[in-house]
Amino acid sequence: MSLFTGALPLVPPAGTAATQQDKGPNVVALGGGHGLSASLSALRLLTSELTAIVTVADDGGSSGRLRDEYGVLPPGDLRMALSALCDDTDWGRTWRDVMQHRFRPGKGPGGSLDDHATGNLLIVTLWELLGDAVAGLRWAGALLGARGQVLPMSTEPLTIEGDVRVTAPDGTSQLQTIQGQARCAVAGSLEQVRLLPEAAPACAEALTAIELADWVILGPGSWYTSVLPHLLLPEMRQALCHTPAKRCLTMNLATDTKETSGMTAADHLHVLRRYAPDFSVDVVLADPASVPDRQEFEKAAAMIGAEVVLGKVGASGRRPVHDPLRLATAYNDIFGNS
Repeated sequence: MSLFTGALPLVPPAGTAATQQDKGPNVVALGGGHGLSASLSALRLLTSELTAIVTVADDGGSSGRLRDEYGVLPPGDLRMALSALCDDTDWGRTWRDVMQHRFRPGKGPGGSLDDHATGNLLIVTLWELLGDAVAGLRWAGALLGARGQVLPMSTEPLTIEGDVRVTAPDGTSQLQTIQGQARCAVAGSLEQVRLLPEAAPACAEALTAIELADWVILGPGSWYTSVLPHLLLPEMRQALCHTPAKRCLTMNLATDTKETSGMTAADHLHVLRRYAPDFSVDVVLADPASVPDRQEFEKAAAMIGAEVVLGKVGASGRRPVHDPLRLATAYNDIFGNS
């Protein structure tokens, strides 16, 4: 039995990624977590020219522990994006399940693997072997046979900082600053959001992908902690504002969440305009059920230059989740009408 002790090349061998699907439009999808997974699960049905650009500000759970202990990018949202790009074959489904498998607490107290996702550990292993975040994700994608590539939005971990209005003991209202994606995600109504460091470098490969894209898809996802961060990073915002690609904004199915308490769908659009006034959109895709005031929503969309496309893209059931086939159909119609 021999042990591998050499260094991996930065680029995986040719032919290890999925190549069986005919090329479609060159699409870049941005976001994080479950929202980005939803758009990728739909888009991989339409094209093999697909790039996911993922937020890297997660500081909770397995990702937060690995980030703190090893000084790496939080791998969780990157893992979820890779899993969403897996083929619907025995190979793809198996590797998707392996990547998403989470270790349960062992018999001993405080086991070091408790709650870690296998995919997080695999990605960090590749980063340690290669010393290169992008190369590690390429190798992970090749192993999974992913339809497309996954890139971090920045090459260094980011921190989300926000101001939330609280009631003081004397009954007055005041702003309190909180840090961390995990805390901001359940803060209620955030009045100001920032990325730290403010001038962090964007991933060069991500900027190139945006420049060369036919379509850029932003959202769905947690508005302040997964969608907005792409417009808060200066180099990324500039790339998104100046790309020749057409831009599609995918709205969430639920607007009044722990992170966006009391906000309407139109309010979500106002947030983007407030933080990135130069950012324009060609199409806003929304499920009719999430837009009770259609006139107000269309007015807000017009302020960012967008045409509103309404279509049933939610899955059947009580949970507000996007259906991949319905979402793919909507994207396909939008691409075809451009």
